[in-house]
Amino acid sequence: MDLQSVVQEAVAPRPKVARPIVMVGSGGIARDAHLPAYAKAGFPVAAIVDLDREQAEALAKRFGIPYVASTIGEAVAYAPADAVFDVTVPAPALTTVLAQLPDGVPALLQKPMGETLAEATEILRLCRTKGLTAAVNFQLRWAPNMLAARALHATGALGEIHDMEVKISTHQPWELWSFLATAPRLEILYHSIHYVDLVRSWFGNPLGVWAKTVRSPTTPDLAATKSVIVLDYGDSKRVFITTNHSHGFHPKRQESFVQWQGMDGAMRAQMGVNLDYPKGKPDTFEHILRGDTEWSESPVRGNWFPDAFMGSMGSLQAFVQGEATMLPTSVEDAIDTMRTVEAAYLSSERGGVALPELGW
Repeated sequence: MDLQSVVQEAVAPRPKVARPIVMVGSGGIARDAHLPAYAKAGFPVAAIVDLDREQAEALAKRFGIPYVASTIGEAVAYAPADAVFDVTVPAPALTTVLAQLPDGVPALLQKPMGETLAEATEILRLCRTKGLTAAVNFQLRWAPNMLAARALHATGALGEIHDMEVKISTHQPWELWSFLATAPRLEILYHSIHYVDLVRSWFGNPLGVWAKTVRSPTTPDLAATKSVIVLDYGDSKRVFITTNHSHGFHPKRQESFVQWQGMDGAMRAQMGVNLDYPKGKPDTFEHILRGDTEWSESPVRGNWFPDAFMGSMGSLQAFVQGEATMLPTSVEDAIDTMRTVEAAYLSSERGGVALPELGW
C-alpha cells in the first residue's frame, strides 16, 4: 500500500453543489478564516450582517458579498430559501441570534457552544425546539494534516493507538481578542477546547477528566492561560493535553503538535498557526512505522487556518443535502465536548489529592 498517496488524498466532505451562505458577524474570525476558506472552496456567500455596518461593508467589498444587513431580520428577509447561516458571533450572543433564525434552517455555530455547560444546554434546547440542523465549528477535525492522520490510521499500519498527546508551548497574543480581557474562563474554553474535541473524535467520551488550569505571571490580568488536561480512557491509553501560551522566547523551542502512538507506528501533526500567530507557519505531517530508520514527512493540502473551515461548512452542507450520512460536529455531539470542558474546570477547581499523612 502506498501510504504517501493515502495521506495526500485525504479530503474533507463537501457538497456537490454548494448552498448560499449568510454570514452573521463580521469580526476577525470571519475575516481571517471563514471568508477566505469559502472563497478558496468556491462556496457562495449571499449576505453578511453585523451591527457594525461599516465593518460588514468592508468585508463585503473585499470578498464580493452582494448584500449587507444591519439586523438579523433584514438578513433573514433577504436570504435565499436554501441558505445556510454561518453564525460567527461571540458565545454569549448565540442564543439571541439563534432565536431570530427561521425554524428548520441549517446553521454553523462558532465555538465555543456557550461559555458554560448551562449555556450549551440552552443552545442545544433551542436548536431542538426550532428544528435547526446545527453544527459547531470545531474545525480542527477537518485540518488537512488531521485528515491525513485519520486516513493513515484507517489503513491499519499503525496498529492500535494507545497514546495521544497534544503539546502547545508558544506565545499567544491574547490582546488580539479584546473580549477575552474580562472573560472568567479563557484557555480551556477558547483554545484547548479544540484539542478536547479532537481527542473525542478519536476515542469518544472519556471516563473522567483530571485538569489544572492556571494564570501566567506574564498576563496577570487575564484568566488562566496555561493548562494540563488528562483524559481517562482506561488503563491502556495515555491521553493528555498540555498548553503554555506564554513561552515567548526564541521560537526554536516553541512547540505545537498532536502525536499519536500505536503498536506498530507513530505519527505527528504540527499545527503551524500557533507558531508566530497570526501569521503562523506551515502545518506538517510525518509518521514512522516499526522497522523504519527515520520519520517520513508527507505533503499536506493546506493548513488549519483557513482550510479546515472549508470542512466545517462542507460537512454541514453535504449532510443537509443528503450526500453525507453523518454530521460529526452536530450540536448533539458538541454538547459532549462542552461536558468534557466543564469537567476539566470542575477538576481544576476541586484540586488534586492531598498528600497522605505518615502513619506515625
